[in-house]
Amino acid sequence: MINRRFSCVGCGKCCNDHYVPLTLEESRQWAADGGTVIILVEAFLENGHGVAAEQFEHARRRSIRASSGTTQAWLAVTFAAYNNGPCRNLDADNRCGIYEQRPLVCRIYPAEINPHIPLRPDRKDCPPESWEQGPALIVGGQLVDQELAGLIERSRQADREDIGAKAAICARLGISTTALKGNGFATYLPDMQAFLAAIDEIHEDRTPSPTTQQWAFQLADADSAQALLAQGAAVTQSGAGHYRFIPLRPAD
Repeated sequence: MINRRFSCVGCGKCCNDHYVPLTLEESRQWAADGGTVIILVEAFLENGHGVAAEQFEHARRRSIRASSGTTQAWLAVTFAAYNNGPCRNLDADNRCGIYEQRPLVCRIYPAEINPHIPLRPDRKDCPPESWEQGPALIVGGQLVDQELAGLIERSRQADREDIGAKAAICARLGISTTALKGNGFATYLPDMQAFLAAIDEIHEDRTPSPTTQQWAFQLADADSAQALLAQGAAVTQSGAGHYRFIPLRPAD
């Protein structure tokens, strides 16, 4: 059985060159404080195409139903702090300048939020000594830190509660291209003033109506594109604004 212990050694590596997922309120605060928020969009078809069967329920709970062509999809939208280099809140001593108000995901690191992803030290930035000391984190394959478990559940709940508003914000920003889950990411760097204005509009609506906009998929390979077209989904090769498609499979 897997056992893990962990202690942060203050190397600062996890605070460099990372997209840090944010809740909707954290996104608003991050942008209002002068930071940049990137939007990442992925989806899978309502029939499950694009997601492993064992992950379907978890993925569906953090998604919203959306239309694509003549079919339906489950759409997930992530707002993340865009850190090109050191986080804007990291000081010269690798200390967090907003430690008491740091995002939820920062509090959870290095644990995983997705229950289907095992904690792998070799996939983390932390040096070996981080895993050789400190309190027990995982015992017998189970997370034993109850405070951390509570934070993870808060993050999952925020994903579920925020998705409707995030999709509505995308609609207001003219975002309508998604990647297929596991095939790539559709990424957008919106103008931050427009982003904040869209969030404010959503807050004023209080209960945003489900978006009726059509979504199109951009794919990393021709086979995936043909498979989605055969199922009635819309396919595109572009996105609006400051857009970039990041493939997760080699393109043809």
